[in-house]
Amino acid sequence: MAQRKLPNTFVLLFAILAVIAAATWLIPGGKYETHLVDGRQLVDPASFHAVPSNPQGPVALLMAPLKGFVDAALIIGFVLLLGGAFSVLQRTQAVDALIKAIAKAHTGSRLVRAALIPGFMTLFSLGGATFGMSEETIPFILIFVPLALALGYDSIVGVSIPFVGSQVGFAAAFLNPFNVGVAQGIAGVQVFSGIGYRVIVWAAATAVTIGFVMVYAAKVKRAPESSPTFALDRDKRLERAPGLEEFGGMTRAHGAVLFIFLGALASMVFGVVRYQWFIEEIAVVFLVMTLTVAKVGGLTADELVAAFIHGAKDLVSTALVIALARGTVILARDAHIIDTILHALTPLVQASHPVLAAQKMLVIQSVINFFIHSGTGQAALTMPIMAPLADLVGVSRQTAILAFQLGELGISIIPTSGVTIGVLALARIPWATWARWILPLQLLYFVLALLLLIPPHFIGWQ
Repeated sequence: MAQRKLPNTFVLLFAILAVIAAATWLIPGGKYETHLVDGRQLVDPASFHAVPSNPQGPVALLMAPLKGFVDAALIIGFVLLLGGAFSVLQRTQAVDALIKAIAKAHTGSRLVRAALIPGFMTLFSLGGATFGMSEETIPFILIFVPLALALGYDSIVGVSIPFVGSQVGFAAAFLNPFNVGVAQGIAGVQVFSGIGYRVIVWAAATAVTIGFVMVYAAKVKRAPESSPTFALDRDKRLERAPGLEEFGGMTRAHGAVLFIFLGALASMVFGVVRYQWFIEEIAVVFLVMTLTVAKVGGLTADELVAAFIHGAKDLVSTALVIALARGTVILARDAHIIDTILHALTPLVQASHPVLAAQKMLVIQSVINFFIHSGTGQAALTMPIMAPLADLVGVSRQTAILAFQLGELGISIIPTSGVTIGVLALARIPWATWARWILPLQLLYFVLALLLLIPPHFIGWQ
């Protein structure tokens, strides 16, 4: 059956812009008063009152993306710099070398064989949780599918290790600048604050994922014919993981590069916790890391610049998504209808208890995630509404950001996600086969997400 294709993110966001511009002619103006609490402007839920609206016409619609770009310039610059920084890190091949070193070690150690799935999935999950590893996992499919088959597993296990591992880390992240950092910056929350509970969330989500995959892998090991891809894998059984036989091991330069990367992450955490660093200071840390790993990794000046530009270029689309998403907020703000929308949404999210309100936010974010696959774009689109809405329904802004993050746990099953379809195409697994396999894990994710939104209220997570 042919799958209906959704419009791409840019078309969808511009359509949302047009709908909002039209809505400014229909929705009356309104305003909440705000008051300063602990350095943040919070909404007074009892202060809503009508104000004159300011409808936005075609000229305002066409100007909104540019205004959005200017309004979100700091975040956009941060995203482009990070894209360049991580591209330089990858160009040193230190991360690839680490992956291959562990994969090669499995042949000589029973312990390594037993720890291979949880070890690698934790590694990829950490990549998603710290530097937003997502599309970067696609090339690893060429290593892990043959490796999984050689170990007596199937293609699903080979895909799950890098892909599902990185996606759960990305969603349940604690240092991911592309969803946590952007969302907290927009919500007016200290960037990378609340890291303690987020580490717990990441550990729980990663443990559930590893457990699910290991139970399935053990089943396939015992009964290979039980695999949904058993017939599809027959032609792949003789394939070997490319590059592993020729791999000579990690060099000192590779180890030094990885040490510098970990040092940069540690410095960032220390600076955020101790000195309340914001986007500018964190950007400096990654810029210094970039220059240092390029030197230690043996890159020439030309290679450094080429890698940096390549990485930044890959995230230009993300930058434009942020600008478009921010443009929607500017249209609504200039028309004085944002507070009116908040006032209308409040009864939908409001509940007898703030925990239930947070769980309703999760459901809303999960639906939006089906249409807006970019974590950064979704944060830019929804946080300007969800952050003040959280104030109105008694939910902390940290919890609202967590609800947004956990809504992204569904990305690994969404058929309109370019990463999901790209990974499955490379592994030659039909989407329907994959969806049937991963659906139980998605249900586990949803239940886990509902549970993880309970403690923040009782521990006063701010």
